[in-house]
Amino acid sequence: MRKIGLIGGMSFESTAVYYRLINEMVRNRLGGLASADILLHSVNFVEVVDMQKAGRWDLAAAHLAKSAEGLKNAGAECVLICTNTMHLVAPEVQAAVDIPLIHIIDETAEALKAKGLKRPLLLATRYTMEHGFYANRMKAQGIEVMVPDADDRTDMHNIIFSELCAGTVLEASCTRVMAMIEKAKAAGADSIILGCTEICLLLDPDKLCLPGIDSTTVHAQAAVDFAFATATDKVAA
Repeated sequence: MRKIGLIGGMSFESTAVYYRLINEMVRNRLGGLASADILLHSVNFVEVVDMQKAGRWDLAAAHLAKSAEGLKNAGAECVLICTNTMHLVAPEVQAAVDIPLIHIIDETAEALKAKGLKRPLLLATRYTMEHGFYANRMKAQGIEVMVPDADDRTDMHNIIFSELCAGTVLEASCTRVMAMIEKAKAAGADSIILGCTEICLLLDPDKLCLPGIDSTTVHAQAAVDFAFATATDKVAA
């Protein structure tokens, strides 16, 4: 196996899911007591949130780039940013290291295309839903992302930061998000992207009224595929 580098802690609730999923996938592949070769740098999330609120994406980029450099210097052979929102600064993070950054938006796009899905509803933080970085990268791959209306975007953002990132999962919030999904289905959505790495704590992508793609699971699978890929495989490029 090649060594996987994770930039985590944003929030630690979803990073714990990454750690579990990657190790389960490796154990399922190899059997017995096998587990993944992982390096994890878990940042202090409150510092990143303060940068987000202040619009200081330049500081956030430098912060995560330094984390990626540390992982690379410690022997990581790839790096993952374990959050959708912070892929806003993925180009700067990739530029800081000469190992592959496994991009969560690209992997999610591939999962959608594999199922023939082209008009997903994106459920995510306000930054991810409203900033062009996500929709533009998806559009370049032939996928037209839908987002909830303004009030629903506010509620989704608050559910993520005030509840899920704090380890709180409420049935009322699940009901609220399911109503967003029903509206999107009526408006022509053909699928749902769980586009925040904590949303899998609230929703089961296999129990929705539309096909669901959990970005956390997709990203974790891509890391494992990389770990087992040979130098001649596409993922190693």
